[in-house]
Amino acid sequence: MAEALRVGLLGYGLAGRVFHAPLIAATPGLRLDAIVSRDPQRREQARQQHPDARLVDDADELWRTPDALDLVVVATPNRQHVPMARAALAAGLPVVVDKPLSPTAAEGRALIDEATERGVPLTVFQNRRWDGDFRTLRRLVEQGELGRVLRFESRFERFRPTIKPGWRELAGPEEAGGALFDLGAHLIDQAVQLFGRVDRVYAEVDRRRAGALVDDDAFVALTHTSGVHSHLWMSAVTAQLGPRLRVLGDRAGYTSYGLDVQEAALHDGGRPDQPGWGEVPPERYGMLGVDGELRSVPTEPGAYQSFYAQVATALREGTPMPVDPRDSVATVELIELAHRSAVEGVVLPVPAI
Repeated sequence: MAEALRVGLLGYGLAGRVFHAPLIAATPGLRLDAIVSRDPQRREQARQQHPDARLVDDADELWRTPDALDLVVVATPNRQHVPMARAALAAGLPVVVDKPLSPTAAEGRALIDEATERGVPLTVFQNRRWDGDFRTLRRLVEQGELGRVLRFESRFERFRPTIKPGWRELAGPEEAGGALFDLGAHLIDQAVQLFGRVDRVYAEVDRRRAGALVDDDAFVALTHTSGVHSHLWMSAVTAQLGPRLRVLGDRAGYTSYGLDVQEAALHDGGRPDQPGWGEVPPERYGMLGVDGELRSVPTEPGAYQSFYAQVATALREGTPMPVDPRDSVATVELIELAHRSAVEGVVLPVPAI
């Protein structure tokens, strides 16, 4: 059996600690070899949770000995995504970058060009493609259960009216903070994955919490070239939550409530190699049909572990990485247009590329 691929993880905050580290550790064929963090508390957490991984103070230590690793995962604050990914590429190391790929689409395109020129694999952690409800909806759409889809409604809503200090609340454009970058990067990606290219964007973007420096309440309307209208909500100030998904077709609709269970499970120390991973109870299944004739549809288990399993296969066998980084650049382009639409109060066309 081939030796496990050695993974270096940059950052041990929320993304690194809750998502990447446990998923890497649970993936056959991967070994969490190094964790980069200077924060004493996070280093102690890493030591307790992943005692076999070496702790590194600075990413430069990894670039000096690139032969000691087979993959780098960038789970740093957003402003560091591009410079850290470029350093990994320069060292000849394949890279996974947490979403969003970059603060601007131009930076993202330049990063992809560099990866292509160097011949080094690059992918983006768009883990919400493996949410259970999204996987279920994709199957229903592909099987024609809804007929021709007319409208797609998707929400990531929370009620957190008090600002929690951190880089996501910083206003500089290089920070890529705020709800649109944080949550919109998932919602927009899911909409485009389901219904294809977008040709018009309209958005309303606000700062609702006292003292907020970044957007915390946003609505984005996408018109797809396929004719589907996607309405996307992301908010930290929603006192009553709407459905997570509501999809309306000319034959039937599908509605589901509640966020995918995998994030909460990871927060609580769960691992995807445990029995029942990603499963939701029957009372949380979504409903399919027309009012008066509804039936529950079992939600497919969420499968975040599939992302890193596909990464391992890609590195060993040369198959495609699980997420094309060009998809993530397209998402950042739409976020940029959404911000501009909100400022100008107009519907904006999406430039053809």
